[in-house]
Amino acid sequence: MAPRDVALTRADACVEFRNVSKSYDGKHQAVDNLSCTIRRGEFLTFLGPSGSGKTTALMMLAGFETPSSGEILLNHRSLASQPPQRRNMGVVFQNYALFPHMSVAQNIRFPLAVRGIAARESRERVAQALELVQLRGFDKRRPAELSGGQQQRVALARALVFNPDVVLMDEPLGALDQRLREQLQLDIKRIQMELGITVLYVTHDQDEALRMSDRIAVFAHGRVLQLAAPRELYEEPTSAFVAQFVGQNNQLEGVIVSTEQDRCVVRTTHGLIVRARMVGACAIAAPILLAIRPERIGVGEPRQAANAFQAVVKEVAYLGDHLRVQLALNEYESVFAKATQTPREGWQVGARLTVCWDTESCRAFPVENRAAGEGLS
Repeated sequence: MAPRDVALTRADACVEFRNVSKSYDGKHQAVDNLSCTIRRGEFLTFLGPSGSGKTTALMMLAGFETPSSGEILLNHRSLASQPPQRRNMGVVFQNYALFPHMSVAQNIRFPLAVRGIAARESRERVAQALELVQLRGFDKRRPAELSGGQQQRVALARALVFNPDVVLMDEPLGALDQRLREQLQLDIKRIQMELGITVLYVTHDQDEALRMSDRIAVFAHGRVLQLAAPRELYEEPTSAFVAQFVGQNNQLEGVIVSTEQDRCVVRTTHGLIVRARMVGACAIAAPILLAIRPERIGVGEPRQAANAFQAVVKEVAYLGDHLRVQLALNEYESVFAKATQTPREGWQVGARLTVCWDTESCRAFPVENRAAGEGLS
């Protein structure tokens, strides 16, 4: 789904985190001053490493954890006094959380029974949910008779059957193999778009986040470092952490020797002179971290570029759709490049080749860059 370009209005908001913090011991913040808005009908992903606060934020929205401070709103109303069962949210966990003694249909029907939905309407809704997740004919089976992917489809159907305001998914595909994960990613996104539902998705898998999301919030140390559409997050990271965590990046350390507008010249730790685009406030002699995407590095190409170096091939790995070429720029500094072409003569280990990249493709981040993440919406 293409990112929305229209300005966010309060009417668009489904969920609002307002300066929400959570501490379990009174000293360390599991979530630190989180402010962000989930738009109605949006697929928003909380992305980050283990312990970054993304699941804690989801659990506070679900009502399973209580904020230490701040406020969470659903449809412009505070959730402070609402227990989990009254928040009208569907939740899908990694471990499925199905009742083993119930059939598929009974598992899906359970939230309808809790809400007192009549039997005839329940049967119709269950049938529709089974059709939606492509499990028609599986209604009488028990969870133990299903594969992991089928069990997760049942969990998804159960989360959708009562028409929730928002669906929360916490690492729902983490227990599945790669091929099945990719199929269910497509299915979940298809269902979200068909129904127009609001989804908050939690994952540490950046490929999954890029593939599925309208927008992504990158978490680290309890804070949101950047909240943006997938393309913007990948192409315009605002911190070294985001640049490294979302996609792959080569990193070189150095100091700035000159600047001109948003461009700079950097001398790396071991003497390379590199031209880069500055991200954030950078001063002369300030320590800098350079980031260059491997697919932006040309290998053995005669074209002119702002940055061109002689390098020695250290490794060439065939990875199916591309080659991964490790190249030593000097005794201590190296980069790796992605090349889509077939191996060329002269690419063997030990060969000397020219590597190059342009200024725009090389980002210079202040070493102390710590994006705060306040006021994101």
